[in-house]
Amino acid sequence: MSGSDRHITPRLLTAEAFAPFGNVLECEGDPDIIINQGMCGRFHDLANLDFGGGRAGISLFNATPRELPYTFDLVERHPLGSQAFVPMSEHPFLVIVAHDLGNTPGKPRAFVTKSGQCINFHRGTWHGVLTPLHAPGMFAVIDRIGDGNNLEEYQFGEPFVVQP
Repeated sequence: MSGSDRHITPRLLTAEAFAPFGNVLECEGDPDIIINQGMCGRFHDLANLDFGGGRAGISLFNATPRELPYTFDLVERHPLGSQAFVPMSEHPFLVIVAHDLGNTPGKPRAFVTKSGQCINFHRGTWHGVLTPLHAPGMFAVIDRIGDGNNLEEYQFGEPFVVQP
């Protein structure tokens, strides 16, 4: 790839654009169910959680915020289960994904979330590391806990740059 092919312009995260890679979790439109004496709207069953023989685990991550332009050369995937990122602040974060091309990632794509959006990667989806754009970089991460190696990393020969 030429140098210009290594530059990625992030798009705003939408459920439609992200569908091949996972689920966008957000409170959009009317809630599915009204609960708690009418004081709470429930947006029901928004993610296809997949723990492939393991169990669900919730971990807290504290990631160092990054800035755009953001240079990266590493993506990872979880072959045994899905992984959800739930920010613990209102700030947007960067989401990098790539299609699988025969056990290697294709050219990455980048999305920027809006306040209130969370994501869930489908099992086996190549994705970038947790990339907050503002402090604090606190996230709840819901993923598979269990036996087996649920992490594969791939390092590109040349870095990519996400530019605003």
